[in-house]
Amino acid sequence: MDPSTSPRLTYEELLGNITLFESLTDDDLSTLSKRLTSADYAEGDVIFNQGDEGSALFVIEQGAVEIWYGEGKARVCLASLFAGQYFGELSLFDGSPRSATATAVKPSHLVRLDRKDMVDFVDKNPAAALRIIAEMSERMRQTNELMSRQVSRNVLEEAEEQLTFGQRVADRVAAFGGSWPFIILFGSIMVLWMGSNIALLRKPFDPYPFILLNLALSTVAALQAPIIMMSQNRQASKDKLLAENDYQVNLKAEMEIEALLRGQAELLARVALLERHIMRRNGALQDTTV
Repeated sequence: MDPSTSPRLTYEELLGNITLFESLTDDDLSTLSKRLTSADYAEGDVIFNQGDEGSALFVIEQGAVEIWYGEGKARVCLASLFAGQYFGELSLFDGSPRSATATAVKPSHLVRLDRKDMVDFVDKNPAAALRIIAEMSERMRQTNELMSRQVSRNVLEEAEEQLTFGQRVADRVAAFGGSWPFIILFGSIMVLWMGSNIALLRKPFDPYPFILLNLALSTVAALQAPIIMMSQNRQASKDKLLAENDYQVNLKAEMEIEALLRGQAELLARVALLERHIMRRNGALQDTTV
C-alpha cells in the first residue's frame, strides 16, 4: 500500500512516532498535541527553502514530501518522506536557517509544531525536558556510530562486474599494446623480418622496401587503434564514476558532520534551558522558605 494513503493517525500518535518524543508520557503527548496546527500543500508547493529561518517541526499526516539540497545539476535528493514521518526537528531548538529545501510531491496535509510552543511546553514540564534530552543523547550516539562506518563504494569493482566479453578483450589488448613486452616482441619480429629478407634469404619473400611488412604494420595499427580507444573511453567512464563517488562521499560526510554539530548544539541548548529552569525554581523555593 502506498504510505501516503495510509489511515490518518491521531496527533498524539504522530508525535509519539518522532524520535525526540518517544520517551514522553501519554499526558505529555496529549498536552503537546494541543499546540499543533495543520496546513495543506498542493503538489509542487515549497514548504520551506534552504536558508529560510527555522521555526517549526513538520509531521506528515497525509501525502509525501521530498527533502533536497542544492540547485540544478548539483541537486541531491536527501529523503522522500511519507505519512507519519517528520522533518525540520532541529529548528525546534536552535532556530537556525534551514539546511535543505522541502517540497510536497503530492497533495499533502502537514501538522506543524512551532518553536515558541515547544519552548513554552518544555519550560512548564521539566520532567519532559529531561526525557527529550535523553532521546537527543541517544541520537548523538547513533550519529557517532554512523560517522565511523564506511560509506564509500568500490565503483571500479562494480564496473568490472558489468564488463562484456568484448570490453574485457579491449582492455587486455590495450594493456599489452602499451607494455614493454609488446615493444620488444614487435621490434624483434621487425628485425628478424627485415634481416632475413636482406641477408639470409637468396629469394626474399618481401624484398626492400618491405611492402608486405608495411601492409602488416598498417593492418595491425588500424585494428589496434579503435581497440585502444575503446579501452580509453572505458577508463574515462571509470574516472567519472570515481569522481561522482568521491562527491557523494564528501557530501554525506559534510552532512553527517553538520548533523553531529547540530545535535551537540541541541543538547547544549536544552541543558542550558533546563539549568535556567532549575535555578529559577530553586530561587522561588528559597524565597518561599525565607
